[in-house]
Amino acid sequence: MPEDKNRAIAAALLPLVGGAGNLTSIAHCMTRLRLGIQDRSLVQDEALKALPAVMGVVEDDTYQIVLGPGTVARVTPEFELLVAQSRDAPPAPEPEPVAPTPTTAPAGAPTNPPPAPTPPTTAGAPASNTPTTAGALADRGAALKARQKSRNATPVKLFLRRIANIFVPLIPALIGCGIIAGINGLLTNLGQLPSVVPALAAMASGFMSLIAVFVGYNTAREFGGTPILGGAVAAVIVFPGVTHITAFGQHLSPGQGGVLGALAAALLAVQVEKRCRKAVPEALDVLITPTVTVLATGLVTLFGLMYVAGGTATAIGTGATWLLAHGGAFAGLVLGGLFLPLVMLGLHQALIPLHTTLIEQQGYTVLLPILAMAGAGQVGAAIAVYLRLPRNRSIRRTVKSALPAGFLGVGEPLIYGVSLPLGRPFITACLGGAAGGAFVGLFNQLGDAVGSTAIGPSGWALFPLVKGNQPLATTLVVYALGLAVGYLVGFLATYFFGFSRHTRTELNSDPDGAGDPGGVPTAGASPAASAPPTVTSAP
Repeated sequence: MPEDKNRAIAAALLPLVGGAGNLTSIAHCMTRLRLGIQDRSLVQDEALKALPAVMGVVEDDTYQIVLGPGTVARVTPEFELLVAQSRDAPPAPEPEPVAPTPTTAPAGAPTNPPPAPTPPTTAGAPASNTPTTAGALADRGAALKARQKSRNATPVKLFLRRIANIFVPLIPALIGCGIIAGINGLLTNLGQLPSVVPALAAMASGFMSLIAVFVGYNTAREFGGTPILGGAVAAVIVFPGVTHITAFGQHLSPGQGGVLGALAAALLAVQVEKRCRKAVPEALDVLITPTVTVLATGLVTLFGLMYVAGGTATAIGTGATWLLAHGGAFAGLVLGGLFLPLVMLGLHQALIPLHTTLIEQQGYTVLLPILAMAGAGQVGAAIAVYLRLPRNRSIRRTVKSALPAGFLGVGEPLIYGVSLPLGRPFITACLGGAAGGAFVGLFNQLGDAVGSTAIGPSGWALFPLVKGNQPLATTLVVYALGLAVGYLVGFLATYFFGFSRHTRTELNSDPDGAGDPGGVPTAGASPAASAPPTVTSAP
């Protein structure tokens, strides 16, 4: 049964992360189980990576186990249940000490036997004699990302990461409502089930009409305030009665400022609340602090933040439309080509509020399908690596196991386990993303906007969420052709320019399949060669 399978995965994961007592938090996103770890030394990385259900691990502000879309949503509840049961169970009694049994050694025998001879070590062997395996690439990728992670720990990038934490929990609802909106649009165009269409419209639009409240709630929780107060001040933005309020000579409209206004309002509410907690006596705190927080923040929101955030949101929508209408091909080239480096720098998180704002304004974000082309370039590059290294079974095994996830938009195992540590294939993968982005951007420039009704998925998983200003079939074809261009250019660029002759010769020095269970390991092969790659930062 599926429940038994998911429970088995959860049961296999729990002891390898140090048990229930080693966990401080449990959450999940689209593809990953995110764990707060108390003692990092208790986590068994290699054993985790060896599990069939694990596509890779990500070490960032939380320890993240990549299980893939769908699987993670089913495994997480089972994992949480096991953790709760482990914490509720009484501790096992300690065994009583057993007195040692004296033994009689033969006369003349030494009391302490000599140590076993130490086998000869190969530490002095030249590095060129050690074949490059998937484990070696994973270690190299981990080192590169650890170095980049230390550079990313700047106040600005840490702030952007916290902003991303606000929006990530909203992604499942965005996806569900986006797909329902697509079904509703299809039925409307076909003239089918007219009695069902209004119901689907309500389901698709209900969440988006109140998304500001959820953003406010998550913002207050992320920045140390009371979540419900953050939601309360954000609810002012969507209240229908704001039409009777005039600010800067204009009547306000419900939803003006959207998620940007909600974000700003909740951030302000957190600061007001913290100052009230310090100044108000404890006996009056329960009455005064929430009242002052909602009153002060609500007034600033109504007579300032909604107007400013509304103008900013309008500028974002207008700017994105103008950019793709006048320079779509070039904009797509730049966005698709630079997205993977943006992920490495941690700057991609700044795009999440922009995506959400565009979805709120236009019903879809035109940026996400272009950025998704970076994953297509990565997949094409990985296929080329597979074909160019026919004798390195270890790397080919990693590529083969990670490609299905790559087609579905989960690119971490391929990026950090293959292309990034290899170096040049990472650059050629960016070229594939640039080509695919330019293709989709060109059609935006020609008037066929290709957007997504939700954020999170990419690759083939984005097809149910694709939407534009043309018939759905046309928009789907453009997106599919963009992926094909990304695959093809990423493959060709990597196949012909991804390796120098010397590098390819060195990487193909694995004739016996080091690290592959199907072959005989060569001397010096890493025991973790066939394990999925370790990732040290999340896109």
